[in-house]
Amino acid sequence: MKKQRIILFLTAILFIFFHVPVISQTTEEKIDDLISKYYEYGLFNGSALVAKEGKVIFKKGYGVANYEWDVDNKPDTKFRIGSISKQFTATIIMQLVEEGKIKLEGKVTDYLPDYRKDTGDKVTIHHLLTHTSGIVSYTNIPNVWLDSLRIHYEKEYFIEHFHSSDFEFEPGEKFSYNNTGYYLLAAIIEEVTGKSFGEVLSERILEPAGMNNSGSEDDEIAIKKMASGYLKQGNRIAEDRYMFMLNVMGAGHMYSTVEDLFIWDQALYGAEFLSEESKEKMFTPFLSNYGYGWGIRYQKIGDTGDSTKVITHSGGINGFTTLVVRLVDDNNFIALFNNMGGSPRGEMAQQIGNILYGEEFVYPKRPIGDYLYLVIEDEGIDNAVAVYKKLKEDDSTSYNFAENQLNTLGYLLLREDRVDESIVIFKLNIEAYPDEFNVYDSMGEAYMIKGEKELAIKNYKKSLERNPANTNGIEMLKKLGVEYETKEVVVPVETLNKYIGEYELMPNFIITVRVENDKLMAQATGQSEHQIFSISQTKFYYKVVNAQIEFVITDSGEVEKLILYQAGKEIPGNKIK
Repeated sequence: MKKQRIILFLTAILFIFFHVPVISQTTEEKIDDLISKYYEYGLFNGSALVAKEGKVIFKKGYGVANYEWDVDNKPDTKFRIGSISKQFTATIIMQLVEEGKIKLEGKVTDYLPDYRKDTGDKVTIHHLLTHTSGIVSYTNIPNVWLDSLRIHYEKEYFIEHFHSSDFEFEPGEKFSYNNTGYYLLAAIIEEVTGKSFGEVLSERILEPAGMNNSGSEDDEIAIKKMASGYLKQGNRIAEDRYMFMLNVMGAGHMYSTVEDLFIWDQALYGAEFLSEESKEKMFTPFLSNYGYGWGIRYQKIGDTGDSTKVITHSGGINGFTTLVVRLVDDNNFIALFNNMGGSPRGEMAQQIGNILYGEEFVYPKRPIGDYLYLVIEDEGIDNAVAVYKKLKEDDSTSYNFAENQLNTLGYLLLREDRVDESIVIFKLNIEAYPDEFNVYDSMGEAYMIKGEKELAIKNYKKSLERNPANTNGIEMLKKLGVEYETKEVVVPVETLNKYIGEYELMPNFIITVRVENDKLMAQATGQSEHQIFSISQTKFYYKVVNAQIEFVITDSGEVEKLILYQAGKEIPGNKIK
């Protein structure tokens, strides 16, 4: 599967690191040492800022802002911040609510009268802010990133053809991250104020806050000290594809610096931009712990029994990945801006947080996929397989052998039309992770590209056996002329009742299981509750994330523990209640 949209889930236990003792270093030195490792391993290229108790203690750039001119990243380098833009859109909406110009319970059609009435009359401003509108997100439309977002659309046409879909679900029924909602909010801001979104943003937030290095890309003009967005392809660097930024208005079309985002962080503690009442609404977690333009959760601190409130948002847009983390109980702040495609910024932030709180932190492992690509180039695919097996046996603590490493490498080879080599890599991944659905899904695609129809069908079916929620597999089988019907195993309610309880996977991290209307529900600490669906009498799967749960029963028939299968890891949790 080329792309997986996976909900943030159990983040405290999914990071892959190794411990290295650090002696006699200051907090700033530890942070620099940590981020430098990510940079050295090709996992981060950008700018970072860390503040403690409201004071900046660290800011630095790593790597290159522009490869063509060999310009370095610095703390004042400007980056596209992607979905971090949403918090600014939400703030302007709340300002207009305070002024009585918008109502949270107001409908889309109250402000955009030309919007389709059958859906627009049901969707409120609150629904748009919290990703609960039920409208299909336009960025989920097939090929929209490769094609449509490059085109210079007029706003009215764009709304009619990309933002006016039928409902996926009734408004308010569930959470589904939705860029359409924030585009519509920006359009509503323009309608209510009579000004462009960029003008409103500048007048209401950026100028008063003194955020002189931030803005919205309303016009295609040159921006001084602006980083370029790149993709890493094996050992090559390529500039990411062009995008017309007004196509992500309100949802992701801002640029900023880590320094300006700290200014904004500090402003949010005061009342200059929003009243305390409005901020309380903005930072109230609704479905999936999402407020108005922010995610809100509690994060465990190291191995202690303590946790701290985290208000955060990430961003991702062509060539850029970004993250801001507000640890509001202690006025701490972390900003990580990267201009080299994907980066494990969540992992980095957690380890920086551990440093801030005086807890043990851990370094990343080297990506095995990047190393194997170099081996393939220099010594061939057979030697690469041999190197992988030897390193996994002899040096597993130094390299990251997660399932996505070989998967990413396999797709890189596919993009280079090296199909046979990609199949070898996918086979190696299947050997390493035979219970993971995604390894078979990827192999199915490789065989389909090669024209091996029967082998493609075989692997897609294996993928669906392991994860019936893999809609990509179902769609690919349809293209191959095969209709696949998911058959759910019926588990008697008396068996489901045996699984009710609390299971501790690590200190202060528990999965709570209950039964509701003959359905098995599971909720992890700090996460939303979701139904889990049966594969067998003891094994269940999530539809919202690539994860399975298996219950372990003793010879006497008692449920002893559960095992969480996710990201190639098996994590047991004893039943404690």
